[in-house]
Amino acid sequence: MSAGNIDFLCELWACSLAQYGADPPFQSHEMLYKTIDSSKLGDIPWQSFSVTYQGPRPASNVPPWMEAGYDVWFRDPRKVVENMLGRPDFQNELDLTPYRDYDKKDNRRYENLFSGDWAWKQATKISKDPNTHGSTFVPVILGSDKTTVSVATGNTEYYPLYASIGNVHNGTRRARRNAVVLIGFLSIPKTNKAFSGDAKFRHFRRQLYHASLSAILQPLKDGMTMPEIVRFGDGHYRRVIYGLGPYIADYPEQVLLSGIVQGWCPKCFAFPDDLDGGDPLLRTQALTETYVRAFRPTTCWDDFGIIADVVPFTNDFPRADIHELIAPDILHQLIKGVFKDHLVDWVVEYIKAEHPAGDAADILDDIDRRIAAIAPFAGLRRFPQGRGFKQWTGDDSKALMKVYIATIEGHVPTEIVRTFRAFLEFCYTVRRDVITEDDLTQLEDALSRFHHYRTVFVDNGIGNPASLPRQHALPHYIYMIRQFGAPNGLCSSITESKHIQAVKEPWRRSSHFNALGQMLETNQRLDKLVACRVDFDARGMLEDDLASVALRDALARRAKRLLQNSFEEASSPSDHLLICEGRTRTLEDKDCAEAAGSLVRAVARVNGKELLAEVKLATTRARKRARTLPALAAELSTPNLVALTRRFLFEYLNPTDYRLKFNIPIPIAECPPAPRKIKVVNSAISTFRAPSDQCGSGGLKRERIRSTPLWRSEAPRHDCVLTIVDESRPGTLSMEVARVLGFFSFVVDKKEFECAVVHWYEYYSDERDEDTGMFIVRPMYTPSKARHLAVIHVDTMVRAAHLVPVYGKDFVSEGLSHYESYDTFDAFYLNRYIDHHAFELL
Repeated sequence: MSAGNIDFLCELWACSLAQYGADPPFQSHEMLYKTIDSSKLGDIPWQSFSVTYQGPRPASNVPPWMEAGYDVWFRDPRKVVENMLGRPDFQNELDLTPYRDYDKKDNRRYENLFSGDWAWKQATKISKDPNTHGSTFVPVILGSDKTTVSVATGNTEYYPLYASIGNVHNGTRRARRNAVVLIGFLSIPKTNKAFSGDAKFRHFRRQLYHASLSAILQPLKDGMTMPEIVRFGDGHYRRVIYGLGPYIADYPEQVLLSGIVQGWCPKCFAFPDDLDGGDPLLRTQALTETYVRAFRPTTCWDDFGIIADVVPFTNDFPRADIHELIAPDILHQLIKGVFKDHLVDWVVEYIKAEHPAGDAADILDDIDRRIAAIAPFAGLRRFPQGRGFKQWTGDDSKALMKVYIATIEGHVPTEIVRTFRAFLEFCYTVRRDVITEDDLTQLEDALSRFHHYRTVFVDNGIGNPASLPRQHALPHYIYMIRQFGAPNGLCSSITESKHIQAVKEPWRRSSHFNALGQMLETNQRLDKLVACRVDFDARGMLEDDLASVALRDALARRAKRLLQNSFEEASSPSDHLLICEGRTRTLEDKDCAEAAGSLVRAVARVNGKELLAEVKLATTRARKRARTLPALAAELSTPNLVALTRRFLFEYLNPTDYRLKFNIPIPIAECPPAPRKIKVVNSAISTFRAPSDQCGSGGLKRERIRSTPLWRSEAPRHDCVLTIVDESRPGTLSMEVARVLGFFSFVVDKKEFECAVVHWYEYYSDERDEDTGMFIVRPMYTPSKARHLAVIHVDTMVRAAHLVPVYGKDFVSEGLSHYESYDTFDAFYLNRYIDHHAFELL
């Protein structure tokens, strides 16, 4: 908030207290800033050092970069780590020792960093040293990436450096709870075009980067060989040994970090013109040093991809090997790299190569129309103009991944569609919150199919996968998962999202003149506020109701006990909710009474896993909508709605009637009378556990299911849902797909029924489509060609479903709206790529 807005807010606050003769705690922004600055909580001051070139200079025409000074700003990483270890809200979300996790079938599970082999090996080394034996290992995770805050005003760039600790769980690191902290701004050397290609300048730029990192991390070095005593969030003091953990970086940053030549792999010695050939050796620090000593620099460059005059910063620290510490990067390697930069572009090239220019343009236009015609879905980014936009973001790539495979089918060969299927299955599997050995087998199978089918591009002279480092990185994922746990806790999307809070928003708030100092001050104040909030909450200072405090404490104790057990040992649906919420923050963001058991939850088993889901209607009655069943029947053009509701009541009140088991029609005269009054709403809220999605460390996700006669003043919108019908059927087939025509509720004998009138869909086959990997569904109709309708209780719903038309080879008509998608096509793919929960469920 700007200083002027803070002043205005203080004036409003003063006005509200004037009638009581009281003053607000802050009179102006100066007083507020002074109060924040005086706080000792989270107080880690910024420091700086300057670097200059010290090498030989030419006698004349000295390049300007040799004369310039390069400032590096940083905060003491040791104090940052100590603050993180001492946070009370992290005490249940820290691993103190590496572990190996197995399920009931003795199948190993990889999740947090400490579940992998790397942390285990590091702890083993620490335990064998008498000086460090018994100490808690604290690996420092680093991440850096240039970011541009302004292109129009001089291409203003910053180079932030972030730090986290490997003890923190992956979900906590992803949940934006300040488990990733800004610790520095690296310098960005620049020069004029005449010297930008100078080998000396490139060498200075590389070594400045490594020297800066080494200098920033020096306060941690002593604690890497001799234990230090640190107070943890649970109040206990422990001996800790620091170490350098995985480094989060995209490919250009990985090249700079590992001191290799562009185009080579930072993990292995595969040749850049045949990255997928043979079984190359893994790079190690010891092997690199051996090659540098044994061969000339030109030989190292040409034969091994090693830049001999670069000394990685990890060489200055014990137990650190930069090649080993390169982390997997889902965002830049898979989503932005393989999908957006490679596969999507290759499809365009293939179509242009296989068809005359006019026909190719028509096909590409039709693919864009298909993308634009995709039905809306909660959280799905729309592409009104198709995929032909100039500036791609990571969110754009993720959104296009969800729908792209169905839009190209019919316009490209089957092999290309199957290439996308294999890649999507690899990408969604590797993104899981917990990855098992069975999942690693699936990854190997998907990778094998991807390599097999992508040859269709090579055979047609399009692309050269053997020289693409980001595609080559895919085989390394299985090894890195075993080393570091699930990759979603080390993805560069974490640092990308941190850019917004730590760099871009503070820059926008600054005067844009010498902005870095203002940005540093803003970050320091924000960190102090976070530290104060955590401390106040831990002391109980933010509670205002003693009764709610006692209830929350009781629930917290129960949640803590449940967290030590499995879901199968929990006794009730409310226990499951406590487990989910306990992993976020022990119910502090929920109404405790509601969380304790007032929620009605559907608990079923799909694919052998317990499925937790809840669907509740919106609380606000829809304006200008029906108040009786006959009126709603007329509004929805469903003349038999009253009869459907009466049959629903019979089935609900008489679940054991033998006629229901054998699908014998129930005479309408035997059904209870229909309710006189109803309450119609335009949406329902689905809550389900989806830990692999970006929904917080507790794993609970909410999405809105809409059924409204007018959405955004454009057209009606009626979403689809998944409903539990027959748990005895295998996997996805235990659920049916239905389109919600309307939500309503009514009261019978003092019991409220929350219902929906739906149009059923049926599966085209009991097997997935071989090309896309998705089930195909189609609308159901009666023998008289009427829609197959029913009234169902929302308790049977699991979550929203997204359907993508089976376009085939037909072209989509111009002007087809995405609101007309469900009414226009006869068959649809049940989209398992719409999010990670749907992928696991379907």
